[in-house]
Amino acid sequence: MDSRSTIEVPFIHSVNQHSSIDSISLALDRLEKNTIGYAPWAAYRYKPSCKFAIAHSNDHIFIKFYVVEDDILVRFMQPNDKVYQDSCVEFFISFNGEAEYYNLEFNAIGTCYLGYGSAKNREVADVEIVKKIKTSFLLYSDKDKIKWELTLLIPNSVFYRHNSPPLSLSTARANFFKCGDDLPVPHYLAWNNIEAAEPNFHLPEFFGDLTFHKPADD
Repeated sequence: MDSRSTIEVPFIHSVNQHSSIDSISLALDRLEKNTIGYAPWAAYRYKPSCKFAIAHSNDHIFIKFYVVEDDILVRFMQPNDKVYQDSCVEFFISFNGEAEYYNLEFNAIGTCYLGYGSAKNREVADVEIVKKIKTSFLLYSDKDKIKWELTLLIPNSVFYRHNSPPLSLSTARANFFKCGDDLPVPHYLAWNNIEAAEPNFHLPEFFGDLTFHKPADD
């Protein structure tokens, strides 16, 4: 791939891990939105609207997804359920040039699946690790569309195979996705484009770049 999408991830002083999830959500509303807009596979051309904002506080990543779609499906309620079959957004991230990466997958009410490993050799995280992630969702209809928002507070300790250095000292590559395997119209969207014959998000060679800004007083 000749080029990769990049995001400058801001450090925000206004909120931290002790802030309410509502305060974090409002802070993310004020940030630039990134579009999950690539539909790489010709058989799956439906493109619901999906954007996200991302920031950090050195020991936490904050993400908010904004989704508008024709239908919604929410069935899975327990950590590490098959949320990709529901209305789902996903965040894959690798650190420091490593081939291994974390895949964090969430349905519209914040049920999370967390895995780690290489593209062909993966493990499912312990449920107690998954429970460290705080979530908040908003779900409503607008005429003939379903709209939902999902705010995530992800502590560094969720990246359990690493020593959790401050994010501003890390380099990272990532991709963000929107999918829904069992929806009336299945779809597979990516933030950074993927070149593959069939739908497959587990291709870290197509991750984009994240640069975590340092605190302003560093």
